[in-house]
Amino acid sequence: MPLVNEPDRPLRVRMAPSPTGPLHIGTARTSLYNYLTARHGGGTFVLRIEDTDVARSTTEFERDIIEGLHWLGISWDEGPQAAGGDDIGPYGPYRQSQRLDRYAAAAERLLAGGNAYRCYCTPEELDAVRREQEADHEAPRYNGRCRSLSDDERAAFEAEGRQAAIRFVVPPETVVWDDLVRGDVEFDNALLGDFVIVRADGSPLYNFTVVVDDAEMYISHVIRGEDHISNTPKQIALYRALGYELPRFGHIPLILNPDRTKMSKRKTQTGVDEYRAQGYLPEALVNFLAFLGWSPGTEEELFSLRELEERFDLDKVHKGGAVFDKDRLDYLNGVYIRSLTDEQLALALRPYLPDAAVDETVLRLVPLVKERLVRLSDVGELVGFLFADDAEVASWYESEELVPRKGEVVDAASALRAVRDELTRLTDADWAADLLETRCREVAERLGFKAGDLFKPIRVAVTGRSVSPPLFGSMELLGRERSLARMDDALGKLATVGVGG
Repeated sequence: MPLVNEPDRPLRVRMAPSPTGPLHIGTARTSLYNYLTARHGGGTFVLRIEDTDVARSTTEFERDIIEGLHWLGISWDEGPQAAGGDDIGPYGPYRQSQRLDRYAAAAERLLAGGNAYRCYCTPEELDAVRREQEADHEAPRYNGRCRSLSDDERAAFEAEGRQAAIRFVVPPETVVWDDLVRGDVEFDNALLGDFVIVRADGSPLYNFTVVVDDAEMYISHVIRGEDHISNTPKQIALYRALGYELPRFGHIPLILNPDRTKMSKRKTQTGVDEYRAQGYLPEALVNFLAFLGWSPGTEEELFSLRELEERFDLDKVHKGGAVFDKDRLDYLNGVYIRSLTDEQLALALRPYLPDAAVDETVLRLVPLVKERLVRLSDVGELVGFLFADDAEVASWYESEELVPRKGEVVDAASALRAVRDELTRLTDADWAADLLETRCREVAERLGFKAGDLFKPIRVAVTGRSVSPPLFGSMELLGRERSLARMDDALGKLATVGVGG
């Protein structure tokens, strides 16, 4: 059943990224699933910034996350709208660094109710216990040493100058929850041991803060990656101890590398800003991310964000890991690029072209590259010959590259000379793709060349590449003077190996 807004418990979902790095593909996918769940069910989507890691959290990373989500088209109903900006919504603050008093109050409630205690164990003592447990082939967990300290023992530790962490008393019970994606999940909390919720320096830890925040923000459904499954039993125990109403949990599959290992920066490009910089369209990336773990149950593969809002349902999210197939992303991006009008594509390409490229030229080159673009950034390689000077283009190739596949150097030279002589008869006004092609085909027929064999040395001479956008459209854009000059440069290179001139 789709999740919907209900009067007794409104649908409220959240995303809570940590600004300790740029927006990650996994964070973007989880944000998208939460956003789609809220929009499809008529609920509320909350963005909360988990910035209690003071050493690593930065405003710059927060900005990257917020701007990246906005670029993808993902908006939220509550939370910060800009890095360092004000919050919107009735349950703020929406940055954890501004909620420390709330965590302190919740910790005191747990202490007062006997659900938590102060732990004075040093790191060295804890490490010794861990090594002893490993030697006895036991699962490492806290041995409960400080759970029943007397007042005198506590006072003695404090007199030594020890600072106390706060540990949560884990009830030795089996925790079961009906996961929205994975069905019934069961865990024996007796295996956990009492865990720290507040460090000795007073800083609260994730499993504690997330429970306080989700409860106080009335989050009804927690949708997150399956790597959080191990956190869920701890959090359920905390919900119960604090008297909070439990949300529903749903754990979506991990994103995997092509070799089915967990996605990592070492093997896969993971930053959304990197895809944006390379010229992937947000529509393509959203479509791609949606299918990383979900399918509509049909053969359809192209969805706008609005269509995904109508169709997305957690019931159709897969349990198995989702393989990151970059070839599919490239395919989708090409499809979305070709769906743009020439004017839209010209505008999108502008940042990837030199400042010297005037708008009229950019618009004219769009038909030459539209079918060949996988990413917007590819345009630089495809049409770089238009903006490079003639000497630079000549340096891009060796004289051997001018030679037809089954020909000799002399054939390339004779072909280029014949074409150049023919094309010099054209005026600037005549210099158009159709007429250029007609004249070159006539030269090929006159010399007994196959058209492809004749076109190769022309293409290499004019563009510096053996593969380029349509040759004659490229020559039209380049213009008569520069095209002929580049043929002269090519003849000069051929002359250095014994022919040409």
